[in-house]
Amino acid sequence: MERILIQDGRIIDPANNINGIGTVAIADGKIVSILTKPADFTPDVVINAQNLVVCPGFIDLGTRLREPGQAKKATFASETKAAAAAGITTLCLQPDTLPVNDTPAITEQIKELAKAAGYPQVVPIAALTQKLEGAELSAMMALKQAGCIAVSNANHPVKNLLTLRRSMEYAASHDLLLMVRPNDPWLSHNGCIHEGKMAARYGLPSIPDAAETIALAQCLELAELTGCRVHFGQISSARSVAKLAEAKKSGLIISADVAIHQLHLTEDDIVPFDSAYHVQPPLRTEQDKLALQAALASGVIDAICSDHQPHDLDAKLGAFPETEPGVSALETLLPLMLRLVPQETISLEQGIAALTYNPAQILQLERGALTAGFQADICVFDPEQEWQVNADNWHSQGINTPFWGESFKGKVSHTLQAGKLIFTS
Repeated sequence: MERILIQDGRIIDPANNINGIGTVAIADGKIVSILTKPADFTPDVVINAQNLVVCPGFIDLGTRLREPGQAKKATFASETKAAAAAGITTLCLQPDTLPVNDTPAITEQIKELAKAAGYPQVVPIAALTQKLEGAELSAMMALKQAGCIAVSNANHPVKNLLTLRRSMEYAASHDLLLMVRPNDPWLSHNGCIHEGKMAARYGLPSIPDAAETIALAQCLELAELTGCRVHFGQISSARSVAKLAEAKKSGLIISADVAIHQLHLTEDDIVPFDSAYHVQPPLRTEQDKLALQAALASGVIDAICSDHQPHDLDAKLGAFPETEPGVSALETLLPLMLRLVPQETISLEQGIAALTYNPAQILQLERGALTAGFQADICVFDPEQEWQVNADNWHSQGINTPFWGESFKGKVSHTLQAGKLIFTS
């Protein structure tokens, strides 16, 4: 492999408490040194990172690539290209593929698709229950041995609390992380928007924040009972934040993330009947947004994810409630994080930690840091470069984003995955 020297960049590595100008030396796919160049190091490639930020590659805790099964929406080739352009070096793939990732054979297929796309660091999440039907438990141990790093029922409900308890006991016995998107399906009841003023004004079926908080509270009780490691994904409400804070104080082994769009958009931003704003969980109130931002700053929420869900045009056509929820979000992950810094919501170091070291800790991966000996997963970006979300700059096959046509600051110039240069601008 090429020996690479990234020089004169502003190195920000929250894991090692580094924020300073220097170099990163890479050989055999691993980091040799940071800040200073070894005297005997002769690079094959030199990357000039002057006025650029050099940080660990981003780790996305929740994404859909639509393969296997839904190639008309997106493919591994298109979405891993988008991820590389966004500085993301590890993608956690939710199990709601077609067929569902509930057998080692499907896990192997996912790994082969990732390898064929030239982006091997797609981490499969196994289905918690067979076919995600919420009744019979999957063969978690076999799925772990096949390469799955966690288990989840994606956005599908578990049949009852006894099944959830048994699944958590099983996961705990095999030291598997359980990833949960808390939502009570009976309270959500096919809603498409937050139960608030916009739903009332336009007569749209709604989802109360209680659908999230009740499911969260039940899962917290079972986490205490079983000792299962639980990660709560895509938290959306202030009341959920309060419950998480209390649970963390009591010593539960839990973590949480928030989708990046929830830190910027509320129900007030929804353009009436524009399905680009149809997301699950729904965009909630200004108070909820501010609580999410504060929770990220305080560490109650550990990480930021993209919650990337690319769709074809047909999926977003029709009446708002009939369209499919989700945002194509990989390529806006970095610039939306950077928007939080001048707002003084978080520091740049906190934002980078929420995309790198913290997700690595949640997944128990030896990544997310520029530590000598670690594999060289690195993002180099220009925090001041302006660009517009349009067809000329977009890599994802899905263009379903509420930020289409909007201008951003923050563009990736280089992405390295295990020492291999997978993107250059």
